[in-house]
Amino acid sequence: MKHMFVLLTVLQLLAAAAAVYKQWIPNTNFETISNWDKGRVPCARDMVHFEKNKEISVFVRSPHMLTDMYLPLNGEFVLASGAGFAAFDGSWDPGCDSGATLRFTDAENHTWFNPMLWQVVPPGRELEANEHLFSVDEERVPCHYDDVIFQPQTSFRINIDSSQQVIHLRSISLMGQELSSPEAWAEYLQAPSAQLQFHGNGTLQVTGTGCPDKSGCPCGNSLDGHRICAALLRASGRQCPAPACRNPLQPLGHCCRVCGAIINLDFTPDFELQKYQDRVVQSFLSQPKYASVQMAISKVHKSQTFLGVIPRSSTPLIQIVLIDDGAGAQSGTAAEQLAADIMEDVAQNGNTTLLLSEAHGITGGKMEVATGSTGSSQVGSHTLSVIAVETVLGLLLGLLFLGGILLLYRKGKLRLPTLHLSWPWDRLEDSMSPAPSSKKGFNNPMFDVEPPSIDPGEETQQEMAHKNHQVFYLNPLYDASEMEI
Repeated sequence: MKHMFVLLTVLQLLAAAAAVYKQWIPNTNFETISNWDKGRVPCARDMVHFEKNKEISVFVRSPHMLTDMYLPLNGEFVLASGAGFAAFDGSWDPGCDSGATLRFTDAENHTWFNPMLWQVVPPGRELEANEHLFSVDEERVPCHYDDVIFQPQTSFRINIDSSQQVIHLRSISLMGQELSSPEAWAEYLQAPSAQLQFHGNGTLQVTGTGCPDKSGCPCGNSLDGHRICAALLRASGRQCPAPACRNPLQPLGHCCRVCGAIINLDFTPDFELQKYQDRVVQSFLSQPKYASVQMAISKVHKSQTFLGVIPRSSTPLIQIVLIDDGAGAQSGTAAEQLAADIMEDVAQNGNTTLLLSEAHGITGGKMEVATGSTGSSQVGSHTLSVIAVETVLGLLLGLLFLGGILLLYRKGKLRLPTLHLSWPWDRLEDSMSPAPSSKKGFNNPMFDVEPPSIDPGEETQQEMAHKNHQVFYLNPLYDASEMEI
């Protein structure tokens, strides 16, 4: 039983490590200061005003005494145990000497595809590694196989407008309850609270299944990439910050260009994304010289085009984005060095039979670099193809064998037999070839017409036509006399 308990614990930890939890940050709680236009929670002498045409769900944690309150036409107040509202009885309330009108702020601008409103909640063993990892912008929003968490005892309202027909998720946790099956989620959507919490043209769908591929799964938010970037740019002044390098790089799924390095890895079905990420974190990012470097690693689909213009297909790749906190000329230099170390590790011999990269399921890679250093090229591209050692050895042995045969043959120590090949169609032609034809030519099987006899002293009409540079022939369908002019 002790060994069984340990096994179950390990399996639970592995399952937790594979899951990605993303938690919604804002809420519409009554006690949240940022939800009020005056920057404080209403007190006894205040008058509270909710917009009558704004749908809202509000969670109330504690009891409140108010002078007056205007309620929305369509909304709900979710009361915790002991919470509620009471009319002000005129008693003294510390910190509330003069009353005011406080308005509840508009929650309609809280959109699902705003990366600023989500945070990753890593499982236990990833807490230490999390400081070295970040996500490209499209992956900061819940991906198709992620678990979504809304904090217990909170209310919220989210606009889920989307360019996708359905937004798939592994599970959703609400009010401390996890909904991880399509049936449980469909039942929740029938409740009145769901209509107040989620609005817009999008549809959320809980599948209950995680990513089935150990090499990782694409996030699935590319169709809403423009919404993600628009939300980010609104928060940062509608434009990307100016990079310190001359020719910055554009990672797939990221809104702005960066300085640093991008590695694209080709992989086999044996590649394990989580295992390789752990290797890079433990072997490289844990080194003091790379303390300032952060990494984003995920599977992406890179579009392939014909002549660089016409979309053709997409290829799955493992994208590694490396950035650092260097400024000016040092921008991206630490990331560049780490990228070079990773590429060297990919090419390094791991054992006597396979390259290390083959053992990890990597068949090749390409590195792009952009730094602020003027002493090195602003953008570099390096490609590495990895093949098995057995293949190399086989080719070398084959070449040596052929070279040995040629050397012996040239020295006269090896005589190659003369081969007389007789092909089947040669024998068939020999057995069926007729006797040599006469000077009259051959009989046309379609027509039984004999060409007229020709006097050797006379020039034939064909010869005369040849002298006149014209094309002329006898048609056996017509009498030769009819051809005379």
